Amino acid sequence: MRALLVGVCAACVSVAAIAQQPTPAVPQSSAPANSAPKLTDAEIEDFLLHAKVIKTKGASKGITATLRATLTDGKLTHDAQIQDIDERQAVFNGSGGTTEFDFRDSWSFNVAGYRVDRLIGMNMVPVSVERKWRYKDAAFTWWIDDVMLDEEGRLKQKSEPPVLTTWNQQMQMVRLFDELIANVDRNLGNLLITKDWRLWPIDHTRAFRTNHDLKKPLNVTHADRAVIDRMKALDKDSLKKATSKYLTTYQIDAILARRDAIMKRLDSLGPNALYDRAGW
Repeated sequence: MRALLVGVCAACVSVAAIAQQPTPAVPQSSAPANSAPKLTDAEIEDFLLHAKVIKTKGASKGITATLRATLTDGKLTHDAQIQDIDERQAVFNGSGGTTEFDFRDSWSFNVAGYRVDRLIGMNMVPVSVERKWRYKDAAFTWWIDDVMLDEEGRLKQKSEPPVLTTWNQQMQMVRLFDELIANVDRNLGNLLITKDWRLWPIDHTRAFRTNHDLKKPLNVTHADRAVIDRMKALDKDSLKKATSKYLTTYQIDAILARRDAIMKRLDSLGPNALYDRAGW
């Protein structure tokens, strides 16, 4: 269950403009036939919802069965990831001897992850929308262009980012986001890096657990000031409006509880824990 894809941009959250793409770890090295022009989130959503699927193939990497699809609306041709996994287990035994109760692995969390990302103005998660695929509900996620490698590949190649400050800020925000949405399945393969050294976190199908405490509070070290301001403004009504189709009340309550824990953690670190984004 990993793939790669993303959609770019946007800040404000209107339920219509909150659907972005991603999925499991699938480092993509080649862009689709026609790279998309600069599009808004709303335009990407509309394309993913209505463009015709003209061909599909299995994604090259990932645990979950995932398709890479080519879509066209007659003007634009671009790839997307299609993922329709929706599994539940009363008890799930994971790697390393971990056990999780009331386990769920669902395409719907990719859509919810995109929407929460836009609510807080992080703008790193690809556009993902809900759409039927072969009579099943699925997530269609924008495929990311110009991916040169994933974080696993970067570490193996010992490639250093050209601007370390910008890179560190992106990694810090991904770690904070994973704590906010309780993503229990982040790995190096689902952190995609494009040629401009922009980081794209994908694959959130195992997120949105109901724990109120942070799993790894030490992962919260620094954060973008503007994102933190929008996190502070999050409330139950705004989260319900954006995600109630995909998240339960318990999951939404848990997001707010973890948000409060993140704020407490950052407050303990002092004002130097906040920064203003360095151009990414």
